[in-house]
Amino acid sequence: MRSTKSVITNFSWRLAERIGAQGITFVVGIVLARLLGPEAYGTIALVTVFTTILQVFADSGLGTALVQKKDSDDTDFSSVLFFNIPFCLALYIIMFFAAPLIAAFYENDSLIPIIRVLCLTVLVSGVRNILQAYVSKNFLFKNFFFATLCGTVAAGAVGIGMAYLGYGVWALVAQQLTNSVVGTVMLAIVIRWRPKLAFSLRRLGGLVKFGWKLLLSSLIDTVYTDLTQLVIGKVYTTADLAYYNKGNDLPRMATTAINSSIDSVLLPTLSEAQDDTERLKAMARRAIRTGTYIIAPMMIGFVACAEPFVRVLLGERWLDSVFFLRIFCIAYMFYPIHTSNLNAIKALGRSDWFLKLEIAKKLVGITLLVSTMFISVRAMAYSVIISTVTSLLINTFPNRKLLKYSFIAQIKDILPNLGLAVAMGIPVYFMQYIPIPAIAVLALQIITGVVLYIALSVIFKNETFFYILNIAKGFLKRSEKETT
Repeated sequence: MRSTKSVITNFSWRLAERIGAQGITFVVGIVLARLLGPEAYGTIALVTVFTTILQVFADSGLGTALVQKKDSDDTDFSSVLFFNIPFCLALYIIMFFAAPLIAAFYENDSLIPIIRVLCLTVLVSGVRNILQAYVSKNFLFKNFFFATLCGTVAAGAVGIGMAYLGYGVWALVAQQLTNSVVGTVMLAIVIRWRPKLAFSLRRLGGLVKFGWKLLLSSLIDTVYTDLTQLVIGKVYTTADLAYYNKGNDLPRMATTAINSSIDSVLLPTLSEAQDDTERLKAMARRAIRTGTYIIAPMMIGFVACAEPFVRVLLGERWLDSVFFLRIFCIAYMFYPIHTSNLNAIKALGRSDWFLKLEIAKKLVGITLLVSTMFISVRAMAYSVIISTVTSLLINTFPNRKLLKYSFIAQIKDILPNLGLAVAMGIPVYFMQYIPIPAIAVLALQIITGVVLYIALSVIFKNETFFYILNIAKGFLKRSEKETT
């Protein structure tokens, strides 16, 4: 069983990696948004509808299966790698010949070369996913930190350079491809894992038995998400799609930095405790409380600062994304609950439940999508809020029995944190009406929000705040001892 020190140390490295990567991506995204504008982003979004589906197949659920399996070894990892390489090559060949059909669907022949180049990322993903699983299984997040940052920095430099030179949408293509290739090569170098010349069909079959349900679950989720973009791209304009995606991207990046850090460390940690239900419940509960304490004020803060934020950082031509930014902030605020519940289910080996939940959620989501798709893009965005609330109820349902941790109990655990976030957000929101320049308003809102949230945490003696504070103090003391 991993010690608390090991878990916290690896979480810290994973968090640093996510914050670093998302921070660089955020800055690069601002520069590119100003250089390229909504049309280029809308065009690339039409293609990523299909590349993200390919990424799901590239993983095949086998990466998670490797992490969940208690005694997975080099033979397991090598078997999955040697399966993934030809499988991903086959996926790319299919997309290469399907490119003209996709371009015909959108009535845009210029998409053909973009699809064929961008889909090269799937070949790299077949290797990268195994390396990432090895990192998670062996808690090598310190190494992951350096590899990811190399890929992100290189991709940002290539993207900005090409955008400045006038390559338009190809700057975004090159950015994604560079990030995938450089990040994977660096990861292979720093973790120093090399596959064995071994392949076990029996072991691969065992991993597939667990992983196929996760593959199907992920595929359903991805197709549903991409279906929304496909509908917007087809029924409305590329600019509408760009505003919708930009509104989604900003809170998603902020949330992912925290949530994926918890997710990466939580699954292997929970998997090691899969035979101890009480310990599983305690860890899931702590993850929910900690995640919402950090993410809720970020999302409420984004809602409050959305207009001056977009005006100052992205420019006037992106103001139509403010509405979508606020909608997605509300949705992403509850992601720690989704993550913790689903990881507990996966750790218990119940991929059957995972699949059933995904089907139920997406049936609701598709019904909402069909009901709103011809009304407006904004109506489609509103349906995301309804889908989020429904998904919360669905995701927490199994753990009412599996962990004796009900939906009501989970809501009670996060209410103190949500209350603090809302109390902070209300005065911050009204500060945008102060008659001073937008950049000054934004700076004042951010500073006030941070100070007010911490002050309220101390005044109301928020348990999660003092838990995080104690963890940080302990981490700093250990760091000081190691340097002396």
